Amino acid sequence: MQTENNRYLTDRNEVTLKTKITHCILALLCLAVCQLPVLAQRQGTLLSGKILSADNSIVDFATVYLKGTKYGCMTNEKGIYHLKAPAGTYTLIVSAVGFETVEKEIRIAPDGRTRQNIVLQPSLTELEEVEVVASGISRVKKSAFNAVAVDTKELQNSTKNLGEALQQLPGMKLRESGGVGSDMQLMLDGFSGNHVKVFIDGVPQEGAGTAFDINNIPVNYAERIEVYKGVVPVGFGTDAIGGVINIVTNKSKRNWFLDASYSYGSFNTHKSYVNFGQTFANGFTYEVNAFQNFSDNDYYIDNEVRRFEIMEDGSIYFPPQDGKKYRMKRFNDQFHNEAVIAKLGFTGKTWADRLMFSLGYTHFYKEIQTGVYQETVFGEKFRHGYSLMPSVEYKKHNLLVRNLDLTLTANYNHNFTNNVDTASRHYNWLGEYYDNGVRGEQAYQRSQSKNTNWNATGNLNYRFGRIHTLTFHHVASNFRRTSRSYTGTSSVLTAFDIPKVTRKNISGLSYRVVPSEKWNASVFGKHYHQFNQGPVSTSSDGVGNYQNMEKTVSAWGYGAAGTYYIYKELQAKVSYEKAYRLPTTDELFGDEDLEAGKTDLRPENSHNLNFNLSYGHSFGKHGLYAEASYIYRDTKDYIKRGFGKNGTTQFGIYENHGHVKTKGYTVSLRYNFSHWFNMGGTYNNIDTRNYERYVTGGSLQESVTYKKRLPNIPYRYANLDATFTWRNLFAKGNTFSLTYDSFWQHDFPLYWEGIGKDKNMIPEQFSHNLSMSYSLKNGRYNFSFECRNLTNEKLFDNFSLQKAGRAFYGKVRVHFGK
Repeated sequence: MQTENNRYLTDRNEVTLKTKITHCILALLCLAVCQLPVLAQRQGTLLSGKILSADNSIVDFATVYLKGTKYGCMTNEKGIYHLKAPAGTYTLIVSAVGFETVEKEIRIAPDGRTRQNIVLQPSLTELEEVEVVASGISRVKKSAFNAVAVDTKELQNSTKNLGEALQQLPGMKLRESGGVGSDMQLMLDGFSGNHVKVFIDGVPQEGAGTAFDINNIPVNYAERIEVYKGVVPVGFGTDAIGGVINIVTNKSKRNWFLDASYSYGSFNTHKSYVNFGQTFANGFTYEVNAFQNFSDNDYYIDNEVRRFEIMEDGSIYFPPQDGKKYRMKRFNDQFHNEAVIAKLGFTGKTWADRLMFSLGYTHFYKEIQTGVYQETVFGEKFRHGYSLMPSVEYKKHNLLVRNLDLTLTANYNHNFTNNVDTASRHYNWLGEYYDNGVRGEQAYQRSQSKNTNWNATGNLNYRFGRIHTLTFHHVASNFRRTSRSYTGTSSVLTAFDIPKVTRKNISGLSYRVVPSEKWNASVFGKHYHQFNQGPVSTSSDGVGNYQNMEKTVSAWGYGAAGTYYIYKELQAKVSYEKAYRLPTTDELFGDEDLEAGKTDLRPENSHNLNFNLSYGHSFGKHGLYAEASYIYRDTKDYIKRGFGKNGTTQFGIYENHGHVKTKGYTVSLRYNFSHWFNMGGTYNNIDTRNYERYVTGGSLQESVTYKKRLPNIPYRYANLDATFTWRNLFAKGNTFSLTYDSFWQHDFPLYWEGIGKDKNMIPEQFSHNLSMSYSLKNGRYNFSFECRNLTNEKLFDNFSLQKAGRAFYGKVRVHFGK
């Protein structure tokens, strides 16, 4: 037995915003300039030239103007421009959709004519329509889809992860079950978990593994984070009904650069990050990203304690529960993950605007402290695994013919996850234990799951005429899981009988028309196809007596979106989609541990409607931005997470819930004064209710949960943040900033409303954070200090699992290069 325990212990121990903000502001200025009735003055010297792309083709309808002046124009169908301006030295700015903006210093002679031709390079980023509306927050203005973006520049001196950075956006909430590395869900306008899809640079992240969850990736990894709410553009090729989160990394051409940081804080938490790379004159590019997180997560919680006494005869006596809650420290919740991503390729070549190969490796180790509820406590249960992730990306503007753009991506995820639960002990929250003679605190297991998942995407974009664009997108994915278990005395790993397989293909075609700067519209259609194979339980409790099942589903979806400027600073957007969401691998197959899958789940289908009004205005040194959104979702076969129990084993389960309606609104307001001060906040009221009237199909018995809120979903929450900034403090190029942010959440029911006297409400919460940072030499050296949960509030989230109290963190960061 000692040898076996040693083996288990050994196993346990093994275990582009580039300056894109500036470019986008300049692009908006261009639009304003172009709407002036008279751009060329009667007096002045003529400036003219031709605007070409890198492949020597004409760039028509490009915007050309002199920075800081009212002199500007647009190129004609031959790419030629003419404008008149007084003699002098200027900065000429040229911009066009799909190309990098060019700034060039020129001198206009007093007499005669000045010629200046400009060559534009294709843009390597997809989002050319961002307007900064307040510090850190941007709005995708021209797009008809309801979309916002977070610029991470102001957050990169903090210890926040990408999930935490998203919380300042309207309708967003990060739900975590504990501390660093805990299970999490992103909630967007009342939809959470798998309803919201995550992408990195447009590539879906399903199957990437625990180490690459959005709450385990540092905020420095991204240049910005885009959020598309509800109705999803065809270009993502996904099946989300809640929305899409797209993490955008910096793809601009940069000379040698280095960004490195390290932080340490409460609960023995260590976080580090390094990113370096270079683009040479010939276009050869390399880049390396690496990060890690480590925490003991040994914070205090409040919970009842199951006392016991070991009698003289060896029996266990359990005295009556006293019903009191004690303050205790968590003790089996250590987490660490490590990730390295290396990229190699070429940019700016005639045969490829971007060709990049990458290889990623991630590893994680996670101790399991609790089950689905906090009443359950484990003392030795843990999980560990690793992933290999090769990928390739190819982009080419003007492929074969002018205005035809192609993007291809392919990535492969190969990961192993090991679940180990072998201790023959029973623990309580004080860390006390007794030997119960039965192996496994939850269920005896020492199992390994091998998950292989590949995704391939193709996107064709063709612009014809000046105002028409066609986009075709297709994504194909294939997931397969095989599991094996080593239990008992056998030294041979035995394969489980039934493999778990799912294959998805989603195709989309959209048409966009942009008749003027005042309005544009898009219409689109999508086709969904999925094949699933895996075990289905025939037992009433959903566990055991498995049979192999195969299922194929196909469906068509469609939608439309439009935007209109009521006047210059007031914009309206409306979008509708008949959407489908196909079940994910975790919903279908579980995680082989605390989550039980359901292979025969049906896809969700939903009518999604969004309406949005936004207003932005700058007056002198003051800036104001406000927006309000209304959302409506009518969803059939809604996939809801519940819980199940088999003996003493508790687990999460997924099931189709017939009819759910979601209605709500979000409002957001932001204000900034010069570079000194900015503040903003959002308020969200999202109501998700059961509209399945009768208990079973054909029955006339009305359900007691009819029109009741779905359980365990926050429905009213808000946030507020404010930042003071002092530039050139003590020395030129040095900056000090002080930031306060808070989050408020109304209480909400853990179970169905109206059932029983005790609704088990998750209490109202109001948390506060405070941080300060000091940057030297224009951001080269940075120091920051943070206090999370300043007032030490008791915070709860998924299934009443308590989160950490007051915590302190410090961070050091250096940055070299542009």
